[in-house]
Amino acid sequence: MKILVLGHRGMLGSDLLGRLSACYDVVGKDFGNFDITRAESCREVVLESNPDVVINATGYTDVDACEGNMEQCFAVNASAIKNLALACEPESIKIVHFSTDYVFDGQKSTPYREDDTCCPVNLYGQSKLSGEEELRRHSKHFILIRTAWLYGKNGKNFVKTILEKSKTVKRLEVVDDQKGCPTYTWDICEAVKWLINGNHTGVFHVTNAGCCSWYDFAVKILEYEGIADVHVKPIKSDRLTRHAKRPLYSVLSN
Repeated sequence: MKILVLGHRGMLGSDLLGRLSACYDVVGKDFGNFDITRAESCREVVLESNPDVVINATGYTDVDACEGNMEQCFAVNASAIKNLALACEPESIKIVHFSTDYVFDGQKSTPYREDDTCCPVNLYGQSKLSGEEELRRHSKHFILIRTAWLYGKNGKNFVKTILEKSKTVKRLEVVDDQKGCPTYTWDICEAVKWLINGNHTGVFHVTNAGCCSWYDFAVKILEYEGIADVHVKPIKSDRLTRHAKRPLYSVLSN
């Protein structure tokens, strides 16, 4: 099986490239090799690679920046998915695409299922939901994975941020009223392998087990690293000045 990983230099894409290469013939492409916002560029990269499966690990993931850059946000997270689907569908190439817990409004108190109603509260979530709709509309061969709170060895993520801040700041304030599922990118790769090998299609929620707040997560990060001289103070979301609203509860049911 030949797999094309788009966005292979990113946090998730780099792990996908590394882990899947042990089992499949994997090719990686990233910004600079093609422009996912251009339909012709998507067609060219797919035709050139001639894959059985395309995994799209690209995305505009800066939640706050999306609020001030709506056009680019929707170009990368929505219109680009249409481009990719139209490039793959004529040859029945399967697409693996990643969405987010932020397609939900956070008003539930039990984990969100795949068939729960989506109602995003920020532009990032709206753009990702629009991308989901484009995928459903233009592809019959897709695996849509909603995941959450990703962290990994590469790229910017919450774990690295907390560890970096702990080097210079001995008192951290972290919100305790947003709950989700921290998920390790290396584990996502194993789920992708399982879904591809099983010839599955459709929508899947894939996260690590359990849930916590960002405050709980920060405390555990420092604990696991053996950092005892940094105090973490829990605060409420309204204490932060952020451009984008976040859902207070976005736990996904696997």
